[in-house]
Amino acid sequence: MDAKARNSLLQHREALERDIKTSYIMDHMISDGVLTVLEEEKVKNEPTQQQRAAMLIKMILKKDNYSYISFYNALQLEGYKDLAALLHSGIPVVSSCGKDSVGGITSYVRTVLCEGGVPQRPVVFVTRKKLVSAVQQKLFKLNSEPGWVTIYGMAGCGKSVLAAEAVRDHSLLEGCFPGGVHWISVGKQDKPGLLMKLQNLCTRLDQDDAFFQRLPLNIEEAKDRLRILMLRKHPRSLLILDDVWDAWVLKAFDNQCQILLTTRDKSVTDSVMGPKYVVPVESGLGKEKGLEILSLFVNMKKADLPEQAHSIIKECKGSPLVVSLIGALLRDFPNRWEYYLRQLQNKQFKRIRKSSSYDYEALDEAMSISVDMLREDIKDYYMDLSILQKDVKVPTKVLCILWDMETEEVEDILQEFVNKSLLFCDRNGKSFHYYLHDLQVDFLTEKNRSQLQDLHKKIITQFQRHHQLHPLSPDQEDCMYWYNFLAHHMASANMHKELCALMFSLDWIKAKTELVGPAHLIHEFVAYRHILDEKDCTVCENFQEFLSLNGHLLGRQPFPNIVQLGLCEPESSEVYRQAKLQAKQEVDNGMLYLEWLNKKNIKNLSRLVVHPHTDAVYHACFSEDGQRIASCGADKTLQVFKTETGEKLLEIKAHEDEVLCCAFSTDGRFIATCSVDRKVKIWNSMTGELVRTYDEHLEQVNCCHFTNNSHHLLLATGSSDYFLKLWDLNQKECRNTMFGHTNSVNHCRFSPDDNLLASCSADGTLKLFDIHTSCLLAEIHTGHHSTVQYCDFSPHNRLALVALSQYCVELWNIDSCLKVADCRGHLSWVHCVMFSRDGSSFLTSSDDQTIRLWETKKVCKNSAIMLKQEVDVVFQENEVMVLAVDNIRRLQLINGKTGQIDYLTEAQVSCCCLSPHLQYIAFGDENGAIEILELLNSRIFRSRIEHKKAVQHIQFTADGKTLISSSDDSAIQVWNWQSEEYFFLQGHQETVKDFRLLKNSRLLSWSFDGTVKVWNIITSRIEKDFFCHQGTVLSCDISPDATKFSSTSADKTAKIWSFELLSPLHELRGHEGCVRCSVFSVDSTLLATGDDNGEIRIWSVSGGELLHLCAPASVEGGAATHGGWVTDLCFSPDSKMLVSAGGYLKWWNVVTGESLQTFYTNGTNLKKIHVSSDFKTYVTVDNLGILYILQILE
Repeated sequence: MDAKARNSLLQHREALERDIKTSYIMDHMISDGVLTVLEEEKVKNEPTQQQRAAMLIKMILKKDNYSYISFYNALQLEGYKDLAALLHSGIPVVSSCGKDSVGGITSYVRTVLCEGGVPQRPVVFVTRKKLVSAVQQKLFKLNSEPGWVTIYGMAGCGKSVLAAEAVRDHSLLEGCFPGGVHWISVGKQDKPGLLMKLQNLCTRLDQDDAFFQRLPLNIEEAKDRLRILMLRKHPRSLLILDDVWDAWVLKAFDNQCQILLTTRDKSVTDSVMGPKYVVPVESGLGKEKGLEILSLFVNMKKADLPEQAHSIIKECKGSPLVVSLIGALLRDFPNRWEYYLRQLQNKQFKRIRKSSSYDYEALDEAMSISVDMLREDIKDYYMDLSILQKDVKVPTKVLCILWDMETEEVEDILQEFVNKSLLFCDRNGKSFHYYLHDLQVDFLTEKNRSQLQDLHKKIITQFQRHHQLHPLSPDQEDCMYWYNFLAHHMASANMHKELCALMFSLDWIKAKTELVGPAHLIHEFVAYRHILDEKDCTVCENFQEFLSLNGHLLGRQPFPNIVQLGLCEPESSEVYRQAKLQAKQEVDNGMLYLEWLNKKNIKNLSRLVVHPHTDAVYHACFSEDGQRIASCGADKTLQVFKTETGEKLLEIKAHEDEVLCCAFSTDGRFIATCSVDRKVKIWNSMTGELVRTYDEHLEQVNCCHFTNNSHHLLLATGSSDYFLKLWDLNQKECRNTMFGHTNSVNHCRFSPDDNLLASCSADGTLKLFDIHTSCLLAEIHTGHHSTVQYCDFSPHNRLALVALSQYCVELWNIDSCLKVADCRGHLSWVHCVMFSRDGSSFLTSSDDQTIRLWETKKVCKNSAIMLKQEVDVVFQENEVMVLAVDNIRRLQLINGKTGQIDYLTEAQVSCCCLSPHLQYIAFGDENGAIEILELLNSRIFRSRIEHKKAVQHIQFTADGKTLISSSDDSAIQVWNWQSEEYFFLQGHQETVKDFRLLKNSRLLSWSFDGTVKVWNIITSRIEKDFFCHQGTVLSCDISPDATKFSSTSADKTAKIWSFELLSPLHELRGHEGCVRCSVFSVDSTLLATGDDNGEIRIWSVSGGELLHLCAPASVEGGAATHGGWVTDLCFSPDSKMLVSAGGYLKWWNVVTGESLQTFYTNGTNLKKIHVSSDFKTYVTVDNLGILYILQILE
């Protein structure tokens, strides 16, 4: 490089590195041949824009004058005219025989291409360097030997432009084709037409008539003359045959030449000899390239293009032809953006015509020519493909069913379509999948519109006929296609009766959700609602609600039993009716199912429950129009899904660490995310493309929020670095920084007029800033001890939504300051709440990995009562009586079979129990007091001596005359309430965990101090003192034969003891978490233990060896198989079954260790399960306060 040029680069290096974007500049330099693809990759690998620019300039400094000139031209072409002006004085002088600066092409190349008749670049040209490079590599492979390089693809994909661009390369022409290049536009020809083409070519090659005095008279003579001319007069030259349609045409050129050809039919070279190389042009233009072409046509910057430009590029489906056609039209009619977009959307291809450089006047004509060239016997088969969906790859088996043919016959037909670029093939393992380009689908649909309904009916009829004999199974290659599109074909065929029968079938719901999840099914219920409602709108609502509210379960592994889920639906529901019918049939074959007896008292307030993340969901928000929800969380992803169906639209690996917040822009075009990785990112909300990254915060970024006005979008972010920052999306750097907080900024919001920004912080203050001056205008001190996690307001119905620290969401009336409703459903911390714009619905997101959508009116009507989890149950003949305390401190006596509730008294109840014959109830309170209520006459007996702390456990003796209670104060009280005798059992050093009554007035107690003690409750003395564990004794159980007891501990062990020995019979090791519960089998031969990892082990009592592992923890995502701790266990009377409580209820086969059934409660963290003596009725309460009375279905 000249010293002058080098000095100019060095002088202006800083300005260049700061301002240029390298990607498009490098495209030009690669096209000019001064930069290699490897060098481009090296530049791209640099982490920041400035570092990429620095690397490119460093490379240019090591190159020659031509590189400087190419760089200068690229700056001019890419709009950096001010930077190009800085380099102008340093432009070196180069000789005319070498490389010059006109378009980056040497004068030698221009001369060769001009003489050979190669078309010039289109007026609007955008390089496709990867495809150009692929063609050039294949040409290099010919290595001066005869052979064929074929560029093939569908109509309008840019084959001819690629062929011409590939030979605009100095080194390629000089090294491989010094004899020149000769372009022949072949097209669709008959023999006379081909002879004329050959005669013209021979005349061009022999202009001085040195070899022949007359034109060849036939094709054979022309072929022979062409061979002699190429061999003697133009050795090592390249023939380019553009737009070849027929194989017989190529035979005229099959004479030891080097040939590059373009075609729609890759099989045209099958009939010629020599090496053959193929370059398929399948992929169309990307969005940015398409926008670039449009911007060049209309002479506007890409950033200034109207919104319709993005939609036009989307509708063009990547076709260079269509983009160019539209661009040329817009150049002449710049105000017709909306008009041409509408024509594209309505598939009015005939109205999209005009291109001087293309042989066909309109797109539909170009496609029709390809179809017309098919053999008559297969044309109808191609038209049948009009029922295929866009972007769907169809397995061969589907078309075998449609056409009732063997696989081989179908593949032969489809291969002809593939060869002619009318269809694309994807080889997936051993099977073939076929698909159409979007434009081909549009063309076929328009061409075959009158036949579509009959075609859809045909495919349904063929499917039904075939699968009556061969039912669908997941291992069939066409299975996924039918599950995804059977309903679509039925709706398109106007087969309403068949569609309703399919969609209202629990069997279909089960099979489809197991394969593809619930979102697609919910989408179908919405899409075909107008048809399904004709049959029965109530049934349609039944199924849609069932899917919406169980979606988080139906998307999990292992897949839940859908019949059991259906049995939890209201008895009036069609889902319940079908589930009950199936369950009864399966019960006869030994299957276990459970009826939820008191479910009619339960109202499910959520409208939709989705499970889009694999970890905690930290934030979720509505788009402005309420049609989409964006969410983010601990799994580092951003998810976007439809509000109505939960159908996933986008999933983006957004950050390198947890994503803490996300926000839609007011116009819905962008989504902002912020993260623990200290970055703020802006995404295109429709495509998921990264638009911008900001990296100026010093600590994690906790919140982000857009302005309400979309005309000039600003984004505010708050961080743990104590700062608020304001960003203009058109700028690369922060616009304003606001100071004032002395701790992490947790949330921020713009005022409705966008003039103010409010922020709240862990420093206990809420601050108000002027966004124009960044001045602090006001400050409110809120305190440091709030348990409110998040709140939002609805301006339309004067409601406030509050997320509290105990997993609860509350709705409050702002005017009356009264609570309107509790929203129960989440199983862990709720991080975010948000109203929709009109206030009709709201969403909540939680640590439990779910997002729930609620209807405001439905929630406001609800007045559900929550029960505390400490309940007592008595099973008596055919009755189940439950004693419970509700959230407004009332003691309730509930008849489990009839649902009748008696409200007994109000008190600060901490625990309660029923006497064996249901004559009395006893309850202890938070202050240590104990009371007994006689049910017959409501008399109350109050203990004169109180515990020092809250009463934790309470129980009547078998005769009901004595009441035993324990408290946090480590003492056990024995109260003979009829004789008013009291005494305390004092011996434990720490809080008593629980106790059990033994025979002969004995009592077993265990404590946090690691000991188990046996007491005589008549003498109040300790008879046995067992030092069982180093850690807390979490549970004990007594064997039914009363000779042994078990103990479990936080030290991860369980032990089996004899009442006669002070050392354990067996120490049971193997659990990897705290062993929280244990139970003996009825025959005292087995012991089951459960731990905090959801694992259950079955042990032999006599030998202490492990017999079975009931819940191996091997579920996707590492989640415990029991949804949390195993908290309670119970054996069946015959010791063959076991029921366990944890995150939900499970029934097990003790002999095999296999799960027999799972009952998913609405909440989680079940503390205890009460089981009837016949093992047929079960009672529990979840952490949402919902009571479950379950009975085995018989």
